[in-house]
Amino acid sequence: MTDILTPYGGFRRTFSFAFACLVYHATEVFCARNYSYKNDPLGKTVGQMVGAARSARQNIVEGSSRAGTSKETELRLYDTAKASLEELAGDYEAFLVGRGELPWAETDPPAARLLSLSLDRYTGPLSRHDHAAYILSMRRRFAEFLEAEDPVTAANSLLLVIDQACKLLHRQMTGIADAFREEGGFTERMSRARLETRDAQAAASGAPACPLCGKPMRKFVARKGRNAGHPFWGCSGYPDCAGTRPCEGPGGGT
Repeated sequence: MTDILTPYGGFRRTFSFAFACLVYHATEVFCARNYSYKNDPLGKTVGQMVGAARSARQNIVEGSSRAGTSKETELRLYDTAKASLEELAGDYEAFLVGRGELPWAETDPPAARLLSLSLDRYTGPLSRHDHAAYILSMRRRFAEFLEAEDPVTAANSLLLVIDQACKLLHRQMTGIADAFREEGGFTERMSRARLETRDAQAAASGAPACPLCGKPMRKFVARKGRNAGHPFWGCSGYPDCAGTRPCEGPGGGT
């Protein structure tokens, strides 16, 4: 039988969410160290940067929670998360250029050292307590770069990790789109599930089997032609199978 609700809420096991968490916490640290009333009197830069980092994290959470009922909504929220990360990357790039610094190339020695680090895959319980312990351990692993006191090192490191997170989100979105193409969405699953239940009920109540494929048949009423208005049995596999049977008995009953 078709499952109406598909798995959802597994964001804590994804690398994209782990990277988004690291980016969010490192951005809070970066802004606290590098912006003050003097260079950000209205707090707009800090608000935009921390807000973008938070948006990325929270939209992954919300997208994952909607996975069970709406692939379209899940895709839109992941796309919003990715866009928020790209917006944040623009702020870090502007920070570096404003200081007369070039962003690292991936072949630069510090970039290569950062990219040699990897996240552990989280396989523990899906609880806030256990996952938070995992995030704290990953923060310590990446702190030399993402939470460096040197702002140039921190900004460059965050740019590279943001790029990683965006690539992972794009890969997730591609997988979701492929699954939607093959399986359809929530409305289609509901329709399939209802038809399956109706077919099972029909079979239990004595509906005949299709003479062509053997599937249970459904009772329909002809809408046109010489038999318009009269009931008949049609294959539940239509349009793949066009098998029919006449309904017998008074009024078209069996």
